Amino acid sequence: MNKTIRRASVFALLLVFSLLIRATWVQFYEGRALADDKDNRRNAIETYAGPLGNIIVAGRSVTGSAATPDSDLKYRRTYTDGELYAAVTGYASQAYAPTQLEGIYADLLNGTDPRLKSAVDTVTGERADPGDVITTIDPAVQKAGYDALGDKKGAAVAIDPVTGRILGVVSTPSYDPSSLTDANTAGTAWKKLTADADKPLTNRALRQPLPPGSTFKLVVAAAALEDGLYSSVDEKTDSADPYTLPGTTTVLSNENPSAPCEDATIRVALQYSCNNVFAHMAVQLGQDKLRATAEKFGFDDETQDVPVRAYPSVYPSGMDESSTALTGIGQFDVTATPLQMAMVSAALANGGKLVSPHMVSQVTDGGGSVLTDYDDEASTTQVVSSGTAEQLRSAMQTVVEEGTGTNARIEGATVGGKTGTAQHGENNSRTPYAWFTSYAKGGDGKEVAVAVVVEQSDAARSEVSGNGLAAPVARAMMQAAIS
Repeated sequence: MNKTIRRASVFALLLVFSLLIRATWVQFYEGRALADDKDNRRNAIETYAGPLGNIIVAGRSVTGSAATPDSDLKYRRTYTDGELYAAVTGYASQAYAPTQLEGIYADLLNGTDPRLKSAVDTVTGERADPGDVITTIDPAVQKAGYDALGDKKGAAVAIDPVTGRILGVVSTPSYDPSSLTDANTAGTAWKKLTADADKPLTNRALRQPLPPGSTFKLVVAAAALEDGLYSSVDEKTDSADPYTLPGTTTVLSNENPSAPCEDATIRVALQYSCNNVFAHMAVQLGQDKLRATAEKFGFDDETQDVPVRAYPSVYPSGMDESSTALTGIGQFDVTATPLQMAMVSAALANGGKLVSPHMVSQVTDGGGSVLTDYDDEASTTQVVSSGTAEQLRSAMQTVVEEGTGTNARIEGATVGGKTGTAQHGENNSRTPYAWFTSYAKGGDGKEVAVAVVVEQSDAARSEVSGNGLAAPVARAMMQAAIS
């Protein structure tokens, strides 16, 4: 063989080896990345090759699948009462990544979850029958909250304090997930939804922490009783009125200037929502003790899964005394979601025990067999003593019966609550947030804890209050839960 032919042969062999190495690299090292690429249409074709599994509310599917003729994506997701349940289901879209329960349980719902495969499926490589997600949502509670919020911008969460089951998750304004399911029409709907200043795609109930205002006073009161700063909700506090923030000349006023807030007991201070009492109490306790109690209730938890990951509610750190005082009334940099404030009331209603909140009861395979039972996996934490919880429940009842929360009363039921009106904008220049957190117990023993925030409504600024805007929503949800 002459030199030229030999060199050409060696070069050709090197090219073959290069191609083999590249093919091996792509197949074994880049294959998974290519398969998972969001622009790989084969994934969408596989996902929508058959009907998806369903999300179930009280034994009824609130999702479905419809055939899409003349498309390589054979099915698309459909929703029943889509706007009502959007904060629970999220959406499964041919064009966009799934969200909420649709996203968390995507593999289960499309049949690719390894737990769904039978021995035959493993051998044949066929996709298994999809599974279902069974929620804890009570449709009556969900609808009561949705209807009561109406055209207001806000959110609400209802929890069974004994089991931790989330009975309602409402966020308004809502949207119809069906508008996003078809790849041919989703783009127009997406542009409209993302351009909407009211942010309908945001789950305000779980993922929008806001200043909780005076509802946070329950956490401060719990810290004071647990620390022994005060032995009872009926012991007089050391609380000057007016109260000047430490190290400043700023006088902290009370909403009701004629309220008996000077040296008021915790019960009276909650009843009239006395800022001076809780601001001073926060300074007396100090930020570290307050933060410790807040974190027991769930604040600063960056892994709060229900199973949707909730945004953390925050109790700040590194403050001076004047800022610490403001945290005592749920201002400065304190933030909370409606989920978090519902957890506060739920723990107090349940003897100081917080059962981990969850909105999925079970997931099942295609034949209905239970794969995971989340009700059995719920954990319980003793947040405060049963004595502290009992005292604060009593004080919360006073708020509803004689104080700022009278719009939450339910005939024949025991109801306790706390109002909140949180400042919004620089120097409180924008419409305040109206809050209400509460619990109710019916004559037959049914219990529920609810938190509501109204961010914006058509009410005049002077009429914005927790009792005026948020308490009626909470009442509607509580009544539905205990009826």
